[in-house]
Amino acid sequence: MSALWDGLLVDARLATLRQELGAYGAIDNGAIGWKDGLIMFAGPRSELPDRPEALAARVSSAANRWITPGLIDCHTHLVFAGNRAPEFERRLQGVSYEQIAREGGGILSTVNATRACSEDELFAESLPRARALLADGVTTLEIKSGYGLDLASERKMLRVARRIGRELGITVQTTYLGAHALPPEFAGRADDYVQAVCGWMRTLHAEGLIDAVDAFCESIGFSPAQTRLVFDAARRLGLPVKLHADQLSDLGGAALCAQFGALSADHLEYTGSAAVRAMADAGTVAVLLPGAFHVLRETRLPPIEALRECGAPMAIATDLNPGTSPLLSLRLAMSLACTHFKLTPEEALRGATVHAAKALGLRDRGELRVGQRADFVQWRISHPSELSYWLGGELIEEIHRA
Repeated sequence: MSALWDGLLVDARLATLRQELGAYGAIDNGAIGWKDGLIMFAGPRSELPDRPEALAARVSSAANRWITPGLIDCHTHLVFAGNRAPEFERRLQGVSYEQIAREGGGILSTVNATRACSEDELFAESLPRARALLADGVTTLEIKSGYGLDLASERKMLRVARRIGRELGITVQTTYLGAHALPPEFAGRADDYVQAVCGWMRTLHAEGLIDAVDAFCESIGFSPAQTRLVFDAARRLGLPVKLHADQLSDLGGAALCAQFGALSADHLEYTGSAAVRAMADAGTVAVLLPGAFHVLRETRLPPIEALRECGAPMAIATDLNPGTSPLLSLRLAMSLACTHFKLTPEEALRGATVHAAKALGLRDRGELRVGQRADFVQWRISHPSELSYWLGGELIEEIHRA
């Protein structure tokens, strides 16, 4: 077996995002080497242990371009059928998201379309959305179920998510979101439905389709008590949990996440300061979703200052979904987080890399560091802040996926 690294890039500017290196973990005149999908070196070129040609089978110049870790989209609903553009028009005319949902629109309209299509049709419709995210620098994805709401359809969604990962050669973390909405066949029987969700969880976990469990804890979703039952079932299976929490009201969702040591609490517009402290103490990541905030024209901001003061990690995600965040670019989500939530560009980049990895329970990516996965992106930019500054555009020179 060759001792040479598979590749080495020199003449690079590295945004390693290693905290100990200061702003962006920046290294000028850097180099990055990799072998068998892992980073072997990421540091100043002057600290290479030998001549570049003696270290790697292939040596290339990055031509002074910036290199960052691959972006990680830690909250998506990208597997679905159809779209909800007509609802977008209705909301612009003043109809609320809650009213649309109570009229049988919203999530349930996507459920009907998703149930009606075959697995192959669902895969064919969903794959281009995943490709769009990857084209903008994403190298790891989370994909939720939650538009099936019966065993066969939830299985179909999770199978498609796994298939997308195989097709694209990337990590796809699957999240079971059976407790997303109440299907028509369980109208008036939410407690019975929650029991069904817990039963399906056991089946789908046994089939190897679930990496984590999520729920929608809201007045138009499921109560904290019902959410606790879902979390208890996940805990018995050894599955980590996360939650759509406090988006429309403060039902104590974020605090519940802290009690269960959840990977993440997502949305958080109505989360109070005590829950923020509890999240920080529990190591639960705050996943900010500016796409939904933007599309719904919300005005209630997540508690950004409280999160900063408590040292709670803040991740950024697209929340790609057909109703409230039809967002196909994680870079645009970063920009929206800066504009709407007043994150700094560095906070946004860390949110789409280091903290997004933590939100998925992944410790092997998110930084340019020896031993981490060799997922990284070369960008045609003069400073990392441009990743949040530009609204669109093709900034990628090259993507390297382990």
